[in-house]
Amino acid sequence: MRRLQALAAAALLLVSSGAATAGIPTDQLRASVDHVLAVLQDPALKPEAKAAERRAAIRHDADAVFDFTEMARRALGRHWQELNESQQREFVQLFADLLERAYVTKIEKYSGEKIDYVAESVEGDMATVKTQIETKQGTPVPIDYRLLHKGDRWLVYDVLVEGVSLVLNYRTQFDHILQTSSYDELVRRLKANQAEYGGRS
Repeated sequence: MRRLQALAAAALLLVSSGAATAGIPTDQLRASVDHVLAVLQDPALKPEAKAAERRAAIRHDADAVFDFTEMARRALGRHWQELNESQQREFVQLFADLLERAYVTKIEKYSGEKIDYVAESVEGDMATVKTQIETKQGTPVPIDYRLLHKGDRWLVYDVLVEGVSLVLNYRTQFDHILQTSSYDELVRRLKANQAEYGGRS
């Protein structure tokens, strides 16, 4: 799970390294990622004293890339409909925080890995951007981004690392907790994880 999160987060940052003909989904994704790179390279934000400000800026860009509501809904699967609106809002916030913390933590460890675009496909309001990241060991790792078109934006709702879905991985974990315990227990665990890392920056 940690490897999946690490690769997904690193790949999102590294999309800007590709060199293929891209359509609007890739262009929008790359624009957001380029801004993250600018934040990381900003000398004024590099000091540890500026860590909170730097991470807040990165999270702001993550909010422009990910459709956290769609990801949360898919991660809960059939259990989503069992929640009332207040619980759904609560879960989206907790799930977004979980993903953003993983994203920020890995992005700050960026060390120049290369990624190439493989292909982009668009069907109606859905798109897939296929990429391939080259690890420091020289091993190519395929990473696909699935996006939905909402308003004037293409937003990521899932990431597949070596064919493994980030959302489905979480769905398996969440479903087990909900089947064996309760929604309240799931929330307790998410909040405990949040508290461990100091909550939202």
